[in-house]
Amino acid sequence: MKILVIGRGGREHAIAWKMAQSALKPELFIAPGNAGMKDITRQTGVSVTLVNLDENATEALRDFALQNHIDLTVVGPEAALANDIATVFSAAGLRIFAPTAAAAQIESSKEFAKDLMRKYSIPTAAYSTFGRYEDAKAYLDEKGAPIVIKYDGLAAGKGVVVAMTIEEADNALKDMLLDNHFGKGKVVIEEFLQGPEFSLLTLVNGEQVVPLVIAQDHKRAYDGDKGPNTGGMGAYSPVPVIPQAQIDWAVEHIMKPTAKALISEGCPFCGVLYGGLMLTKDGPKVIEFNARFGDPETEVVLPKLKSDLVQLMLDVLDNKEVNPEFHDDAFLGVVLAAKGYPGSYTKNIPLNNPALLSQQVFCMGVKEDNGQLLSNGGRVLFVVGRGKSLKEAQQDAYQGVEKMAQPDLFYRKDIGWQAL
Repeated sequence: MKILVIGRGGREHAIAWKMAQSALKPELFIAPGNAGMKDITRQTGVSVTLVNLDENATEALRDFALQNHIDLTVVGPEAALANDIATVFSAAGLRIFAPTAAAAQIESSKEFAKDLMRKYSIPTAAYSTFGRYEDAKAYLDEKGAPIVIKYDGLAAGKGVVVAMTIEEADNALKDMLLDNHFGKGKVVIEEFLQGPEFSLLTLVNGEQVVPLVIAQDHKRAYDGDKGPNTGGMGAYSPVPVIPQAQIDWAVEHIMKPTAKALISEGCPFCGVLYGGLMLTKDGPKVIEFNARFGDPETEVVLPKLKSDLVQLMLDVLDNKEVNPEFHDDAFLGVVLAAKGYPGSYTKNIPLNNPALLSQQVFCMGVKEDNGQLLSNGGRVLFVVGRGKSLKEAQQDAYQGVEKMAQPDLFYRKDIGWQAL
């Protein structure tokens, strides 16, 4: 069986690594991938080929899949989904586990997602949408702080500002609406909610919604949840502060109704529907939806998955009933990022060889030069610890992190603090 994974980061490394363990013994192609992913062959014996095609080269990817008789394609990055790769592949008779651009609007447009939730009574924060700075500022002055400012479109996980003061919120509005930092677009202004956050990833096909275990992500750059928002500095699973009854409630009252709502809107969802949720005093509410595997949550959820990921996806595509199984062990992962991230940062930092560690390492932003791994992004490596408890998993992860640490890299030393 031939499988194409589209993307280049730690999430795609984790997806390919997990798929390589399938009983179906697939041959893996990753476009474009990164040099660190070649290590999957050493670990599993499965053939891995890096394909020099950008994840946004939709037609070229389709042609590659046709020429190489690809049996299944899995898409990591949100930009490829917004390019409607799912429709292009399906029209060519190719099987793809990914939503259409219309369904992926649940991530690519905050306004679409919020309007959908309002229409179908899916619990979320109160909000208003604005295209003009003056109107947004007047609303901000009326509502006060703390308040949440979100860029309407895709912003690589960085288009959200949780503003604790009016000044901070106003700066975010100017950044998004006057300076067009993320491009010309609207903003959504939301009420500030409080409570522990958790990520609920589900495999979806139409009305079928298959929940995976939850994880918790750490968005802020520095210890104690200080500093700017990032794409995520670490994650862990399970999340003991969230009771199972609340997770079950979220599946029944948030994830399943959302899948049904998308059918009602004429854009049924197929792929990974990710709920970024918060357990408020009034129960779980939606902070955001993503239309793909979350990053870095995927890098702890897939190691915890005991079931065969390839078979799971095929069964969901065939609308067969599936009950994924998970390891009892805890998993905790830590990001090593280039100093300066999420602002401007150094590249080409020489890296130690991840293959020397007993811990699993997923490569997020790396390249190779004459056999030497070098950094090639803001978030560089993700080291995963495993243990009977979260404390053990945390200790295991940081033992690995210390072996990969470099003066030009930084990492949070408190991943898992809410649970520990």
